[in-house]
Amino acid sequence: MQFSLSDYLDELRPFINVDCGTMNLEGNRQVASQMAAHFAALPGWQVREVPCGDAGIGLEIRNRPAGEPIDVLMIGHLDTVFPVGTAAKRPLRVEGNRAFGPGVSDMKSGLLNVLWAMRHLDPATAQRLSLCICMNPDEETGSNYSHTWLSEVARQARHVLVAEAARADGSLVKARKGMARYRIEFAGKAAHAGNDPRAGRSAVLELAHWTLALDMLNDHERGTTLNVGVIKGGSVANIVPDSATAWVDVRFWNNDDYQALDQSVRNMTEQPFVNGVRVTLAREAYKPAMTPDAGTEQLMALVERCGAKMGLPITWQAVGGGSDANLTAVLGVPTLDGLGPIGAGFHSEDEYLDLDSIEPRIRLLQAVLTELAR
Repeated sequence: MQFSLSDYLDELRPFINVDCGTMNLEGNRQVASQMAAHFAALPGWQVREVPCGDAGIGLEIRNRPAGEPIDVLMIGHLDTVFPVGTAAKRPLRVEGNRAFGPGVSDMKSGLLNVLWAMRHLDPATAQRLSLCICMNPDEETGSNYSHTWLSEVARQARHVLVAEAARADGSLVKARKGMARYRIEFAGKAAHAGNDPRAGRSAVLELAHWTLALDMLNDHERGTTLNVGVIKGGSVANIVPDSATAWVDVRFWNNDDYQALDQSVRNMTEQPFVNGVRVTLAREAYKPAMTPDAGTEQLMALVERCGAKMGLPITWQAVGGGSDANLTAVLGVPTLDGLGPIGAGFHSEDEYLDLDSIEPRIRLLQAVLTELAR
């Protein structure tokens, strides 16, 4: 492979300079169309658009007919977290050995690394492996519309490699916390706060009790955390509020711990703190924890061997944020994450891509595929 950073950045720029936050259907389609065109130009690859409900479209890209068993499934996401106007305000720019821009490392460069790796993959390796690449449009909000599709494809696969960014120190990802997000709605009874307050049933008071009760369920030693991140309720100060809503983020290392916690929270809805208030809970997003099993550990050892041959030390991290690796690992498919280039500052104006890491990480991905083809 003759790597050209200039050519790479020329291909990366149009991916960065378009607003494609989750649910931005036009932006999502622009990025998907660009990526589809790149793969369609490669001999032997077939590209299929996959409807992902309200989130838009995903891409399923294969070098073998659909339905055949998959040796390696590679996954990446098309969406970012940034609102409309961000791309115009902060287009791709390069400063020293770093590139900046919305989604530059989370994860447009990861997608592009997969493209470059496939474009320059040894034909003998490509001939021996059944490869599939899935790119979904809603990972940043929990893959609510794409998780069924991704899981169905993953069940056909022997290995899964997720091209999210490597950590700032170069580490790949062997484990990720699971996550869940709840919307909790409180329905009380309105009353005039001055004339007859006792006739009311305060939804906000019930929400306040829940905020304290949920905080008591935190178990930091085991890594199970709950955060009441957004609340709203009431309309004016002189009316006992009859409605309130809270959004709660949950993170966990152990899936059994989460199941017990989930049941506890659901049981709370049956016994409100304020008599006469009704509580309704809806889980809006969920990803199980990604924990390495024996198959994953074997895959880790293979990656380490490949890195050693390249003179690239391989280290691992367990991280708190979730990804689509969580969805595939829980199926028992050996899964590793962080196969993209090095980056950091995700979800902020400081997000950056380490330019010096791009070519080595492309070559690492190619080396892993070559080893799996033996």
